[in-house]
Amino acid sequence: MIRMFAGLLAAIVLPVLALTAPAQAQSFIDGTFDPAIPTLEEAVGHPTGAQISRPEQVIAYMQALAEAAPERVRLVEYAQSWEGRPLVYAVISSAANMARIEAVQADMQRIAAGGAPAADSLPVTWLSYGVHGDEISSSDAALALAYHLLAAQGDELVDTILGNSVVIIDPMQNPDGRARFTNSYYAQLGIAPSGDRYTAGHDQPWPGGRYNHYLFDMNRDWFALTQPETQGKVAAVRDWQPVVYVDAHEMGGDSTYFFPPSADPFNPYITPDQQAKQHVLGRNIGAWLDRLGQPYFTREVFDAFYPGYGDTWPTLNGSIAMTFEQSSSRGLVWDRSNGEVLTYADTVRNHFVSTLATAETVARNADMFLNDYAAYRRTAAQGDAGSGWFVIDLADRRWNAEQLARRLAHQGARVGRVDGPVSACGRSYPRGYLSVSMRQPTARLIRSLLDRDVELPADFIDSQEERRASDLPHEIYDTTAWSVGLMSGLDVAECANAAQGTLIAADEPVPSLASADGAFGVAVPWTDSGQVQLVVEALKRGLVGRATDTAFTVDGRTFPRGTVVFSHGDNPDMDNALTTLAAAIGAETAPLDSGWVEDGPNLGSESFVRLAAPRIAMVWEDGVSPLSAGATRYVIEQRFGLPVAPIRSGTVARAQLDDWDVIVVPDVYTLPSSARSALVTYVRGGGVLVAYGDALASFASGDDALFSTSRETVLGGDPDEEEAGDTVAGTAIESESEYREAIVDPSRRPDTLPGALLNTVVDGESFLAAGYDGNPPTVFADGSLILTPLNLTNGTNVVRYAGPDELVASGYVWDENRRQMAYKPYMIAEQTGRGLAIGFVHDPTVRGYLDGLDLLLANAVIIAPARVR
Repeated sequence: MIRMFAGLLAAIVLPVLALTAPAQAQSFIDGTFDPAIPTLEEAVGHPTGAQISRPEQVIAYMQALAEAAPERVRLVEYAQSWEGRPLVYAVISSAANMARIEAVQADMQRIAAGGAPAADSLPVTWLSYGVHGDEISSSDAALALAYHLLAAQGDELVDTILGNSVVIIDPMQNPDGRARFTNSYYAQLGIAPSGDRYTAGHDQPWPGGRYNHYLFDMNRDWFALTQPETQGKVAAVRDWQPVVYVDAHEMGGDSTYFFPPSADPFNPYITPDQQAKQHVLGRNIGAWLDRLGQPYFTREVFDAFYPGYGDTWPTLNGSIAMTFEQSSSRGLVWDRSNGEVLTYADTVRNHFVSTLATAETVARNADMFLNDYAAYRRTAAQGDAGSGWFVIDLADRRWNAEQLARRLAHQGARVGRVDGPVSACGRSYPRGYLSVSMRQPTARLIRSLLDRDVELPADFIDSQEERRASDLPHEIYDTTAWSVGLMSGLDVAECANAAQGTLIAADEPVPSLASADGAFGVAVPWTDSGQVQLVVEALKRGLVGRATDTAFTVDGRTFPRGTVVFSHGDNPDMDNALTTLAAAIGAETAPLDSGWVEDGPNLGSESFVRLAAPRIAMVWEDGVSPLSAGATRYVIEQRFGLPVAPIRSGTVARAQLDDWDVIVVPDVYTLPSSARSALVTYVRGGGVLVAYGDALASFASGDDALFSTSRETVLGGDPDEEEAGDTVAGTAIESESEYREAIVDPSRRPDTLPGALLNTVVDGESFLAAGYDGNPPTVFADGSLILTPLNLTNGTNVVRYAGPDELVASGYVWDENRRQMAYKPYMIAEQTGRGLAIGFVHDPTVRGYLDGLDLLLANAVIIAPARVR
């Protein structure tokens, strides 16, 4: 495939331009520049690469450029961060092209819908920077490139780029994270920056600048769309339908520079033509970096498999999308281990050059990129990715299904709703279904998201198993499973024919199933995330609800465990308040005309417990995983509607913990012994503790353990114990496999999985599993933490992994992990003193996209405190 582009590559002629030393007042490329276009120094006070531009300086300079050249640049605010900072992109092209820019944009929409490029069609190149806030150089590179495109005069390359294409520059995708980094960096800076990697400038305080306000890694959020920054970005990219998309990053300071071709494995819905175009773009980038004498590497480490990346998602949408990785100075200067000194200006220059080279390749080959983009979208609509339908049942987790429909619509998919009762796929759907056709331009993206399992290439799996057999680490960069239906707890079927139904808009409210109050009151079935929101909102408004741990039947309808009843006796002024709240949320209520039930407990039974809005605290900062803390806080605050109070890990021991009904300990690296002791005392005194991962494991050890479980070593291994004596029995090693076994540490942990979705079994008697009767959740696991089951005399294995043959729902799992994880617990609970300790072996809120687990977490933080009280 590479050979066929040999003539094309020869046609890309690099202009004879001098690449200047870093930190110039104007551009990294010599030339003549329009004095009417302000330099960065003129606008904000420092030359390019001399300082790390703060978020407000990035915005100010982009505004200054837009004001200086309104005929060639348009600045668009596409989102605001959680902290209220603007996210903008600049549309840059020639004055003639900008005069018809609305028509250019509409033309790209037409092509994206399956149309053919016209003679005057223009390709769009989208260049994005700084999705990780502490990967600092790319945003200043964006400012340098915007200046160069607007200020360079008599420059053939710039004239070609602006004449033959539209360039969109998104200079700063994570302003909150960048603000956190620049604030901490400048706070420690003295009269001169230090390049020593152990000094404060290179040792970021928790949580670091990588993450946004809710501590999400936004380069994993493209299809989950949990964060406003991502939601705005995806909408903006769809507005322009770029043929090429770049996501500029940074990596360790001792590395060089990475650009595509990407590493294996590729997502199977990325076409060979798209992979070949990475070679075309990469060859030109390499030629530019060669002229700088800048070392680089390709085809290593950074793959294109997981669709939540800033390169894979646009590629599955039809673009040729790429990740660039520059070694980071993580400040103004970095002392490399080989004795070299890396300056911030060096890093800015390299991203400037690589993104300029990308824009050049597109502009010099505009027709090729336009035609290939059109073909990708057209062939998808014609059924190349499949000609059938995905059908999503609305009987279970209805609210989650409706929200998934809106997420898919936000990404350009056509999703319809067919009201029930109706039949499809050889079965009946009493409440109707959602339908997604494979014959649409986004079909490859849809299939990658909705397929139950997107398989790794067989030869790649073989190569990884061979590496592991040789005691080498695997090369899978991220998770192998992300089936959005499974993660939302939905029943998704695929069949040849279904009805389209009424199309759902991304911003359309979720329809409610709200009923007026009955004479006795209202029941809120405990079935999905929308129901959690409804109960929380009612409790916050002072309504009294009672939750059952046993199903009951009224007028022939069975209400599941967890159902919350709001009676007029408890709430004399309720007056259809639940109906109003449910209508706003899109939730469901059912009228109750009497307290009499046909089967199950009445309201006065001990099966019911009175709820109150819980007071929730979380262990925060040093030693805590930022990703785990952020995702948990996001789910509880943004999906449930409950505030979470963060308590620093170093403060826990002296805090008034009894003020809180629930304390969450996310996954941790370390937990101070004083904090651990204080939390043990808190539980024994009547508190509810919810711990994840290694935090759970830490509470399962010592004389004051809260959990009667143990961490397992690798299958067949032994605990780490000192040998008794100086000699051991003699052995014979008779094969290569026996030798391999002999040199491996028997006390090591199980090998980490790349990440997979696993099937489970729930305890039908535990209130903590309410909402999952007959519909056990699919959970995410990485396999390195495996715990022994609790003995029945000590506690409850609320959710356990399924047996070895049924364990894997989606993704790839090493065989020894599959056998060892079978039947082991995922969620456990144990009473200690007057309190309750609840543990999740793996974070149930990871990346905010496992909404199918919301009821498990809601049971832990909302229902458990009521049961303990």
